[in-house]
Amino acid sequence: MSTSKQQSFMKLYEPVHERFEKFCKARVYGDFEFKDLMHETIIIAYNKFDQVSDEKGFLFFLFGICRRILANNNRKMNSINWDDSKEITSEFSINEGQKNLEVDDLHKALSQLPENQREAIILYEITGFSVKEIAELQNAGESAVKQRLARGRQQLLELLTEKTVA
Repeated sequence: MSTSKQQSFMKLYEPVHERFEKFCKARVYGDFEFKDLMHETIIIAYNKFDQVSDEKGFLFFLFGICRRILANNNRKMNSINWDDSKEITSEFSINEGQKNLEVDDLHKALSQLPENQREAIILYEITGFSVKEIAELQNAGESAVKQRLARGRQQLLELLTEKTVA
């Protein structure tokens, strides 16, 4: 491993670490440990670091890798029939330790949204990206992103109020 490559990589990674971590935490709820996703993404990103042409797009580069890893994982998971989803949720909760129940409910509700809506909400509300940046990342128009955000928020509201009524 080249020291200059490591330094260059870390120079780009350190400023975006916190946003990347928030994205991963929100994105993988209930699927697997977010640290595993981050680790796998960083390894791939480091190995493909020579493909990064724009330093400003480094975080998008990480998100793209992360999305592909999740898509591959989802394909693998779809081939396995999980009979007891409560077992997975409780295992995840144990690994997370003591967690705020409201945040836990939010993550559960987010995991029930369609992929594009979930990702748009995570990027906008949790990670702090603008609608324009999300549109660029999702290869969609800004109006499509706004629609995903509106529909996702509405669905979240329904899911979260349904839980409090029950």
